[in-house]
Amino acid sequence: MKITFIRPNMLPVRGRDAMEPLVFAILAGLTPPDVETVLYDDRLEDTPFDEPTDLVALTVETYTARRAYQVAAEYRKRGVPVVMGGYHPTFLPEEALRFADGVVVGDADALWSQVVEDARQGQLQRIYRDEGFPPLADLRPDRSIFQGKKYAPAALVQYGRGCRFACEFCSIHAFYGTDLRQRPVADVVAEIEATGKKHIFLVDDNIFVDVPRAKELFAALIPLNIRWSCQISVDVAHDRELMALLEKSGCTTAVVGFESLNEKSLRQMKKHWNIKHNDYSTSVQIFQDHGIMLYGSFVFGYDDDTPDSFDRTLEFAERSKLYTANFNPLTPMPGAALYSRLEQEGRLLYDRWWLDPGFRYGDAVFHPKGMSAAELTAGCYRIRKQFHSLRSIASRGLDFQANCRDPYRLGLHLASNLVSRWMIDKKQGLPLGVV
Repeated sequence: MKITFIRPNMLPVRGRDAMEPLVFAILAGLTPPDVETVLYDDRLEDTPFDEPTDLVALTVETYTARRAYQVAAEYRKRGVPVVMGGYHPTFLPEEALRFADGVVVGDADALWSQVVEDARQGQLQRIYRDEGFPPLADLRPDRSIFQGKKYAPAALVQYGRGCRFACEFCSIHAFYGTDLRQRPVADVVAEIEATGKKHIFLVDDNIFVDVPRAKELFAALIPLNIRWSCQISVDVAHDRELMALLEKSGCTTAVVGFESLNEKSLRQMKKHWNIKHNDYSTSVQIFQDHGIMLYGSFVFGYDDDTPDSFDRTLEFAERSKLYTANFNPLTPMPGAALYSRLEQEGRLLYDRWWLDPGFRYGDAVFHPKGMSAAELTAGCYRIRKQFHSLRSIASRGLDFQANCRDPYRLGLHLASNLVSRWMIDKKQGLPLGVV
């Protein structure tokens, strides 16, 4: 038996910053040894639809749904069964079943062996659903599936799943609820050592769901002498012990969801805890004092946002010497509370924007209150371009506390910004999937 894993692309353009799709290493590690597995990453390479296979498995995000359905159609035309999993099919299984033979709802870890056996017997079920959340102690990712592919040099490793917060725009809480799980620290350390990589990206949605356990992990990373990145909640800056451990264990870059400078917007999105302990400038300074380069994430379109919000945010991001940043229109995702609210208020511009052939990457998908949808689209694109201008890249690079503390960090700063600068115009205005 042979299983083909497919990581669908979002847009009809090849990326330069693709990272390993860790989910497929996890599934490959759970696949019986007598089953052949192969991965094709649509972001990097063409998919050989005519290559013989017995089952195709796709992980589907909302932005990749249209392309995933196109890929699935090609295989099903050839008589190959298709199974889909991930956030999007979990929230919209009936939609996904229009294009797939089976859908995994929730995490696939405890279900994958059954999926494989059913496919082997030609009896694939339409829905696989695990009502519980099994422990993560048995994860053994098989990274051989990535061999020969041109991914970013950092290895992706997962410590835990779930998030302690329930932000309105985020699907994580809807997916995991209040369930918060972490792997044994010894398992994570062993996996990092086995990768042989000197830069690790800990992919947890929020690695600080359990701060004492996070400190235990960071202490265990110190002897490894690695550099690592993560997604981080800005409120942890007040914890001096934690910040010292981050620095000592090699934390080099961190993605921070600032989201908004407007306190009313933070309250509306249920993320006011961002400024519970410190204002943003103080928190940024603390991170940078510890040599941690910050990737800032911002969204626009909440009810108190106006056209003036763009320039205020751009000024903050540049003054704060964020090593990189993203400025996005607020985008309601299925499963998130935001989507339900905007749908009930009649403010959505599309029935299902991710499938609509008229939607273009970067477009606003709802009617904001403080500006037009066109202003929201244009404002995000404009400041994204300005932030990644050569002048801004050079100015932000001259941060001796973090961005150019050493040649390695300066190299990360330049590489990240130049790739982003190149991709902005390549992606803006493109349709999802392949036309």
